[in-house]
Amino acid sequence: MGLVEWLKSQVVCSLLIGYVFLGSGLLVNLLQLCTLPVWWFNKQLARTINCRLAYCISSQGVALLDWWSGTKCTLYTDPKMFPLYGAENAIVVLNHNFEIDFVCGWSFCERFGVLGSSKVLVKKELAYVPVIGLMWYFLEIVFCKRKWEEDRIKVRQSLQNLRDYPENFWFLLFCEGTRFTPEKHRISMEVADKKGLPHLKHHLLPRTKGFWVTVQNLRGSVAAVYDATLNFRNNETPTLLGLLRGKKYHADLYVRRIPLESIPEGEAECAAWLHKLYQEKDGFQEQYIQTGRYPGPIVNIQRRPGPLLIWLCWWALVLYPLGVVLVSMLNSGSTVTILASVAICSAASYLFFRWMIGKTEISKSSGYGIKGEKNS
Repeated sequence: MGLVEWLKSQVVCSLLIGYVFLGSGLLVNLLQLCTLPVWWFNKQLARTINCRLAYCISSQGVALLDWWSGTKCTLYTDPKMFPLYGAENAIVVLNHNFEIDFVCGWSFCERFGVLGSSKVLVKKELAYVPVIGLMWYFLEIVFCKRKWEEDRIKVRQSLQNLRDYPENFWFLLFCEGTRFTPEKHRISMEVADKKGLPHLKHHLLPRTKGFWVTVQNLRGSVAAVYDATLNFRNNETPTLLGLLRGKKYHADLYVRRIPLESIPEGEAECAAWLHKLYQEKDGFQEQYIQTGRYPGPIVNIQRRPGPLLIWLCWWALVLYPLGVVLVSMLNSGSTVTILASVAICSAASYLFFRWMIGKTEISKSSGYGIKGEKNS
C-alpha cells in the first residue's frame, strides 16, 4: 500500500468527507428552501434551479467514486445508440445486487449530463434521510410505501407531474424492489414456482406493477427503456465504506436501448414482457460470470472533471470556516474548547455517515421480499 492509499484509508479522511458532504448538503438544502417562492410564479424555472442545486450534492458521490476511489466504469452498449444517451428522456431498469449500485448509476447519469435531473422510485423512508431526502423532494422524486393500495394514486400523480419536466431526465427503477440476498432469492424463486415462471439465478422476480404504472404514465414523454445490468470484476464486493477509504473497484455496465413503443400497453402483457427482460438479464449476468465480459462492444466514456472541481470547491468553502475557528481557538489557548469542538464535529460526521452507510449495507437491507410477495 502506497502513502496516498494509506492516507485515504485513515478515519480522519472519512470524517472530513462526511463533514464536507453534510455541511455542503445542508447549505444546498437551505438554498432549495429559498426557491419555494419561485415555484409559485415560475415552476419551470424553479425546477431548473433545483436541478443545478441537486447536482452540487449528488456530484460529490460521483467524485468519490471516479476520483477519490478511482473506480473504473466500463460501458458495453451499441455505439449506434450512444448519441441518444442524455439527449432523450428514458426509464432505466437496473439490477439491485450491490451496495454502491446507486453511486454507479449517478456516475452513468453524470457522464451523459442528466445527473442533476435524474429521478428514481424509492421507498418513503428515504425521504427522511438528511440532505438526500430534501434534495429529492425538490427534484420531485417519486416516493412509495410499497403498499399498492396506498401508493396507487400518489405514484401516478407524481409520474404525471414529470410529463412537462424542462430538463432531460432518466427515471431509475429497481424492479426487484429490494437488494438481492440469498434468503430473498430463495423466497422469490418459491413465488416463481407458484406462478409457473422460470427461475432466475442472479436476480429476484421483478415487481411488475410499478414498472407498468411508470411506463403507462410516462408514455409520450419518455422515448425508451434502458436495460442496464451491472457487475464488478474479480468477484469484487464493493461497499460505500470501501469508497470512503479510497478502495478502487472495476465496474462493468451493459446497457440496451429499447424503444418505449415496443413495450405492450396492457398490464398482463407488460408484466410478461418484464419477466422476459429479467430472464435475458439473468443470461447476461451468467455470461459475465463465465467469460468476464458482457456481449457487445465497449464504448469508452471518460470521467468528467466537473464533479471533482465542485467537490474541491466544497472542501474549500466548508473547511475554511472550520479552520478559522480552530486557529482562533488555538490562539485563545482554550484546549478544552478545541478538543470539545473537534470531538463534536467528528462525532457528527461519523454518526451521519455511519447511518447513511447502514442504509446501503446489504446485511442491513429491509425485510421487503422476505415478509411475503403480495404484489407481483
